[in-house]
Amino acid sequence: MTKESTIQPFAKGDILAGVTLLNNPDDDHAGDGRIIQYDSDLNEKGVLWLEGTTHLVGGLNFGPDGNLWAFDANAHVVLRISPEGKQLPEIKFAERSFSNCNFAPDGTVIMGEHLLGDGSNFPEWMMGGDIAKLGTTLAKIPGEDVFGHGHIFRFTPEGEQIKEYNNEAHGGMMGFLGTTTASLAADGKTLLYSSETGPRVMKYDLEADQQLDDYLTFTPQEGMVLVAKYQPDGTVLMLKAASRTDFVLQHLTADAEVLKTYELPSAGWAIIEPSIEDNTILIGNFFSGIVAKFNLDSGAITAQTEVGVERSLAGIAQFAG
Repeated sequence: MTKESTIQPFAKGDILAGVTLLNNPDDDHAGDGRIIQYDSDLNEKGVLWLEGTTHLVGGLNFGPDGNLWAFDANAHVVLRISPEGKQLPEIKFAERSFSNCNFAPDGTVIMGEHLLGDGSNFPEWMMGGDIAKLGTTLAKIPGEDVFGHGHIFRFTPEGEQIKEYNNEAHGGMMGFLGTTTASLAADGKTLLYSSETGPRVMKYDLEADQQLDDYLTFTPQEGMVLVAKYQPDGTVLMLKAASRTDFVLQHLTADAEVLKTYELPSAGWAIIEPSIEDNTILIGNFFSGIVAKFNLDSGAITAQTEVGVERSLAGIAQFAG
């Protein structure tokens, strides 16, 4: 495959997707990093081949300055792409497995550390912690014998660390997942976050620097959380795996009361992102590689495309202009 970047300057409504080309036969999460550009109707416009990445690129989010942020958690790389479609020089925020970010009202950047632990907490089904069962490698923090602590961090946009928060993380069903997704409340003080495939949706008070009561906790029979995101009105949208084959999207109140449940057409949905269209969100399926527009009024997928690689789609964001 010819690696020619054809990405165009971002136009209002463009949808960007992190779709690593998984072409490393020894590692099923590794390959050439790329971001695919679609228009607002999910017609492909171009692609940007990335420099300095080794594994899945995800966690896409647009900053207040119009730059697109993305992450390679395993390579400890934070990416920034200008609105002209150019990869900007790397800023080394820290040697940590960051995979997501939120932009606080004071101009700082809140990042979540994707990995947790040293492998000793792998579940029994992974044969006593045999990392080869993962099909991938996990990078440890230099100078420490751990993959990460699952912590939340605050930085200036220029890379100066302001705070490392000692928040809780669950580990997920794999045992090593930390703060894999996070959403900042409108007040800029409360962070809603989860460890993907775990039973908890957690909350942290960034201003008071303290763990809050969980927003929601599941029993084993109720399933596991993939991602939860605040809406502008303070309600929450959450993707949940009710079983290995049944995935649902739920709209909940600020107090975690269910307002509406949407049955999704297949397993593997793991991404929720806002859309600039009314009553619409973007959702992504990690298993199949589907990027879709989902109407919250009708509960229907109104447009979709397939990125062409299974288990690679790790981030979606829409340019608001």
